[in-house]
Amino acid sequence: MLLLCAAVLAGCAGPAPDTAPAPRDQAAAKPLFRDPVHDGAADPVLVWNPLRGRWWMFYTNRRANVPGLPGVTWVHSTRIGIAESADGGAHWTYAGTADIALPPAYGGADATHWAPDIVRAGDGTWHMFLTVVPGVFDDWRHPRVIVHLTSTDLRTWRDPAKVPLPGDKVIDPSLVRLPGGGWRMWYNNELDHKYTYYADSPDLVHWTDRGLAVAQRGEGPKVFRWRGAWWMIVDVWHGLAVFRSDDALHWRAQGGTLLEAPGRGADDGAMGGHADVVVDGDRAWLFYFVHPGRQGADAKRDGPEQRRSVIQVTELLEDGGVLRADRDAPARIRLAPPP
Repeated sequence: MLLLCAAVLAGCAGPAPDTAPAPRDQAAAKPLFRDPVHDGAADPVLVWNPLRGRWWMFYTNRRANVPGLPGVTWVHSTRIGIAESADGGAHWTYAGTADIALPPAYGGADATHWAPDIVRAGDGTWHMFLTVVPGVFDDWRHPRVIVHLTSTDLRTWRDPAKVPLPGDKVIDPSLVRLPGGGWRMWYNNELDHKYTYYADSPDLVHWTDRGLAVAQRGEGPKVFRWRGAWWMIVDVWHGLAVFRSDDALHWRAQGGTLLEAPGRGADDGAMGGHADVVVDGDRAWLFYFVHPGRQGADAKRDGPEQRRSVIQVTELLEDGGVLRADRDAPARIRLAPPP
């Protein structure tokens, strides 16, 4: 699912991208990406940036390497990070943060930004749906809403508007364009057991909430269409649960979870969490995050090593209507620009 002027791209300075084709199917770095500022990259979402001619990854950042932060303060006071890939997703470099302006009603400059999803409308405008916490807190007992913003360059995001959803603790939007027209958004309703709910819109502006989609505790739902079916992947805190649907309305659970068993690669030795999926022709790629320090005897400690997180990638495999992933297999990847 990018060439911008130098002033706009102050956060990712450098010459215009080389348009010469790169070799296909390069082995992805492991870890795929580590944030150089706070070391807390999580919740990735990928989009193709036609102005740069490169893939961009937007991600939640956490202040994993900042000492002395009490409670869960370290996962607050963050901006959405951006990484960029010039080789189709195998290697990534830091490209700064998204320029997101929010009014005081949403926390203004003190707001915390989490877990966006980004889609492009027919007129070329980009739409971000962002989880916003109106401040910096040391516990979870505070409002969280989903805010809609727009952009023409994927860097600067303006015109914030709260999406009218039930309650004041809704997070982690995932959007798709429906085959018959309009859009559907799935999200996590924390006030109802952290189940996945959904809402519909004809234009990404006006929304009608439809209620419960999947009665499964979790977060970070990701919905995509691949190989003749709809799929939903949900982070259930012991790996990723998988659901399948024929109509994006009625969902059947797949047994077991993906990425619950630790991997053997660098910084991949803990369960995978909150993922994005990029469908590239007949292949699909699962981008997920890992807390590599949360393993063994130190797993339950709360230090910089347990707080830090990295992004990884593995290929999704489908056999007989069942999804699986081998996170230890080399991920040879070169994502093509979307059609």
